Amino acid sequence: MDYKKLAEEILIKIGGEENISGLTHCATRLRFNLKDEGKAQTEALKKVNGVMGVISKGGQYQVVIGSDVASVYKPLTEMCEHTAEDESGSGKDKKDDRKIVARMVDTLSGIFTPILPAITAAGMIKAILALLTAFSLVDKTGTTYQTLNFMADAAFYFLPILLANSAAKKFKCNPYLAMMLGGMLLQPDFINMVAASKESGEAIRIFLLPITNAGYSSSVLPIILIVWFMSYVEPIADRISPKPVKFFTKPLITAIVTGIVGLVVIGPIGTIISNLIASGVHSLNNYCSWLVPALVGAFTPLLVMTGTHYGLIPIGINNRMTMGYDTLIYPGMLGSNVAQGGAALAVAFKSKKSEIRQLASSAGITAVCGITEPALYGINIRFKTPLYAAMIGGGVGGFLMGILNVKNYSGGSPGFLTLPSYLGGDTLTSFYFACAGAAVSVVIAFIISYVLYKDPQDEDGETSAKDQPQDALSTKAVMVAAPLTGEAVSLETVNDPTFAEGILGKGIAIQPSEGRVVSPVNGTIATIFETGHAMGLVSEDGAEILIHVGLDTVNLKGKHFHVKMKSGDTVKVGDCILEFDLEAIKAEGYDVITPVIISNHFNYSSVDAAAEGHVKTGEPLLRLH
Repeated sequence: MDYKKLAEEILIKIGGEENISGLTHCATRLRFNLKDEGKAQTEALKKVNGVMGVISKGGQYQVVIGSDVASVYKPLTEMCEHTAEDESGSGKDKKDDRKIVARMVDTLSGIFTPILPAITAAGMIKAILALLTAFSLVDKTGTTYQTLNFMADAAFYFLPILLANSAAKKFKCNPYLAMMLGGMLLQPDFINMVAASKESGEAIRIFLLPITNAGYSSSVLPIILIVWFMSYVEPIADRISPKPVKFFTKPLITAIVTGIVGLVVIGPIGTIISNLIASGVHSLNNYCSWLVPALVGAFTPLLVMTGTHYGLIPIGINNRMTMGYDTLIYPGMLGSNVAQGGAALAVAFKSKKSEIRQLASSAGITAVCGITEPALYGINIRFKTPLYAAMIGGGVGGFLMGILNVKNYSGGSPGFLTLPSYLGGDTLTSFYFACAGAAVSVVIAFIISYVLYKDPQDEDGETSAKDQPQDALSTKAVMVAAPLTGEAVSLETVNDPTFAEGILGKGIAIQPSEGRVVSPVNGTIATIFETGHAMGLVSEDGAEILIHVGLDTVNLKGKHFHVKMKSGDTVKVGDCILEFDLEAIKAEGYDVITPVIISNHFNYSSVDAAAEGHVKTGEPLLRLH
């Protein structure tokens, strides 16, 4: 797949670079902060080949890609350089009109998403180590065990520094000063001072202000609150610092003020809140241990759909950091994830459509390993009954693991591959029960999904397009006219696999003989890329047409293109939308072949060429049945 072209298509359909105020990504999705979500073509974006789903929730516009998300993110950021996080703190002046819950979810997601690879890696090392120990393959007193152990502990011990970096980027302040503050909490001399103070009973003081004897290794909330406070101190330090010495005074004021307030006030408050959360979890475990894991197991798919599941991750991490294990979040998510895999695999076994079987089998295997978005968006939400089956299976599995007080010791992406993360303590009980709970979730979801699922044609009572009489097809034909004058050629001849392999949709290409693009349909211009090289239209019949003038012509940044109309304009066949200097573009070394793509081709049984060879604007080009 050409990830650059996919990124370009996504950029067009979210309203262009100028509509983005922030961009990051998690394990499976691009996460945008859009200036105006009304400019995004959500329905059209959902139908782009390579996009599994689109969600607008929690203050973010999320485009689900799957495990290849990083490959799309890289070219996307290169196209949107201005969206890089501002380290100057100037972003504070921008008003945020979102509701407080949306802002909180967006903030938590932005802080924890970037550090998940490190936490996952550490958790997996811990899980492998626990497995090696359980089977007596390594000795706890040996250097192999000790080395692997400190390698895994590094991410947890220095968690405040990791969080400081991502929190600074989210709060738009200097990440290196933030990491310095995280380092202050973990500095060996400070740790020794705390230990000595506890032993002697004499308080640590700075300028007569007492510093609480708290340990911050593996802590979560204290550093986030400290960096949040720093995001307000840094702009003030910038304003009051004389320009000739600002390079020295701004970081000095920021570090010393935030550091002292952090050690004296904010750090202890964060520690108290963390301990209160841990106490609440402990009490909940004592009186109603099954409730939260059951709810998490049942409703995690809905949380993933909205992106709010990232709000649960800090709770699970805090539980492990304060109590040594988590009994609420990760066991419930384990049941949910593997249940989604089981539901998707049932579809793979029952479906008679090869396309659905292939997608369901691969997505199901990915889900039971811990990454659920392909199964969730590709199968479960699409056909609904697998989603219901997954929620039931996940809820039952979560309930069972809650009743049995299953403990997760090292995190990781919940799934079969991270079952060793339940090895810990003095017995193997949690590991055995976690395996049992996961198995129950998969089996229940599989059975229910297998019983309820029906292929779409069975549900609709419709026959497939190939079984319909040819005359019935012709009455439903939609005609798309030629938007350019030139030679009509097969898409396969386009020297770009994104178009040639039909990744963006089916259609045809035109080798233009003149630089003029007209509307091929009666309808609306959904979008015109500001560089003029590409546009999307929607016909009155619902056909979505992408016209891409030349290959890699986005690099011209609008040079030689003259846009005549704008997004949202109503057009008729033959209306001039764009003029371009054909010879000048050729002289720049660009291939001017122009693909004409039907983006929602899957809504039609066939997309056929209505012309061959030379075509003129307005003449029939494609016939959609």
